Amino acid sequence: MKSNKTTGRFVGLLFLLIFANGIIVYQFLQGPVLFSDDFLTTTSTNSTKIIISTLLLFLSGITSVVIATILLPIFKKHSIILAFLYLAFCILHFIAISIDNISVLSMLELSLEYSKSGIENSNILNTLGSVFYKKHWWSHYLSLLISCVPVFILYYTLFVTKLIPKIISIVGIIAIILMFIEMLFSLFGQSISMNMLLPIGLIQLILPFWLIFKGLKSHILETEM
Repeated sequence: MKSNKTTGRFVGLLFLLIFANGIIVYQFLQGPVLFSDDFLTTTSTNSTKIIISTLLLFLSGITSVVIATILLPIFKKHSIILAFLYLAFCILHFIAISIDNISVLSMLELSLEYSKSGIENSNILNTLGSVFYKKHWWSHYLSLLISCVPVFILYYTLFVTKLIPKIISIVGIIAIILMFIEMLFSLFGQSISMNMLLPIGLIQLILPFWLIFKGLKSHILETEM
């Protein structure tokens, strides 16, 4: 049926938008600034980048919820539980992104205050800077950890429904498990290797292009009708 293919192609474009936003935000806008040793001085001078990055992350969160809503009718034909679980955890991840954005904007405000303050307040602001830095670190990594759940549900659902080739679903499941393990160990200060994130980056690029060119497969669920 054309509807599944059309829906799949549109969803692929949305996934590609999320992927592009992630690269732009973490590699060019936010990452090099907020995770630098002198973020108190660099954040204020890059305020426009920081604000744009929060808007892009907000857009990505909204887009994830939109994708889950679009796929809900298709997934429901195969599993109502998985369909609503995917939507629920996409909403939860959007909330986590919003909390992380608030933390980022707090760092920006602190940096702006630091740039205007005199020497007499520098020690206090430096202490606050350390606190705000760790607060953002926690919110960022917890957001990444939470993001693993809807992605796992997505690839598992695609696997059981056979809406895309099984090899893509299997690689996606393995990749997100590796990411979850790395994020979990990082939260406990025992990072294994950031290279464990490479597979999920690769499959998150492959999936959108597959959907854009091939769409979702259509099945007649004779056994359920």
